[in-house]
Amino acid sequence: MPTEVALLESRALRVERMGRVDVLDKIKSLVMLPDGIHVRTEDVARYFEVSTISVRRLTDRHQSELKENGLRILRGSELRTFHSDMKSLWDGAVPDSYPQAATQLRLYTRRTVLNVAMLLRDSDIARCVRTYLLDAEEELRVAYRSLDQRVTGIEGCLAGVGSALQELGPVLGRMSERLDSLDRKLDVTYEVVGAMSVKLSDVSQDVVRIDARMDGLAQQLKDLRR
Repeated sequence: MPTEVALLESRALRVERMGRVDVLDKIKSLVMLPDGIHVRTEDVARYFEVSTISVRRLTDRHQSELKENGLRILRGSELRTFHSDMKSLWDGAVPDSYPQAATQLRLYTRRTVLNVAMLLRDSDIARCVRTYLLDAEEELRVAYRSLDQRVTGIEGCLAGVGSALQELGPVLGRMSERLDSLDRKLDVTYEVVGAMSVKLSDVSQDVVRIDARMDGLAQQLKDLRR
């Protein structure tokens, strides 16, 4: 697991964690401009409880990295357009109360603010963000290891089942052969029983005919005696 110092020193480590902007609000509420997207240097300084000068200096030192993560520096017509848009969204009763920069304005997104948190050394809030970020990552790794162990255990059980099925294969094959043999014997038995049933039916008919003839002979004897 990387340490806080490693996070401060390694840009590659910071890039890996740049998507965790949710961590910011878990530490402290970040108040955005009316567009809900940007904050100014003053807002960033207020969030981290440091001076605006400290934020500006850090921004100057790491401007390339911060621009990759949403930092914008507005001047001229772009700045005037942005101010006009913000004044139209400002909730205050007097639009003129919206604070305007004279010559340039640095705008930070949540992603940029998280980037600042991973660079700003002299801020307890920034340290809390880094600690939470690293602890959450470690908890995720522990959960992943636990899940991996459970999956491995299940795979082991399935492997045991597979071995048992392989051992049962020949036994099941022999049982299947015996069942087939029994089926054939039953078929032969059914045929014999069927033939016997036909013969018994014929015998029964013969007995009926003999009984009829005997009755006839008995009647003839009676007639002769008369």
